[in-house]
Amino acid sequence: MSNIEQIQSELIEEFELFDNWLDRYQYIIDLGRQLPSLPDEYRTEEYKLHGCQSQVWLQATPENDVLQFQAASDSAIVSGLIALLMRVYSGQPAAAILQTPPDFIRAIGLSEHLSPTRNNGLAAMITKIRELAQACLAA
Repeated sequence: MSNIEQIQSELIEEFELFDNWLDRYQYIIDLGRQLPSLPDEYRTEEYKLHGCQSQVWLQATPENDVLQFQAASDSAIVSGLIALLMRVYSGQPAAAILQTPPDFIRAIGLSEHLSPTRNNGLAAMITKIRELAQACLAA
């Protein structure tokens, strides 16, 4: 099992502890509140993700084919979604990011419990993470 798969497994187990979606949403929001602050230099149009209802900025730093991500949003729930994605993909090799789909999203039922616009935003974030991983490998 890859490191990314292991992290996803841990997330799935964590979400199984909650009896209902109100508690899961609160957990996601709490995770978002714990995100490290994104420096203002990355809160620019260059790092802004399009396709999200909320404002989202995503920055990646490659270090020997390993990507360190930083991200932020102006929305509490989206910040939580970012925190989940950062936990799964930040600090991982670019090749592993490309080879390992975010299966935890379906496994915890997230895609069924987000609004269509939030699902679109989540998909946009995943697409951007994959694009940055591809660019890292191409460099």
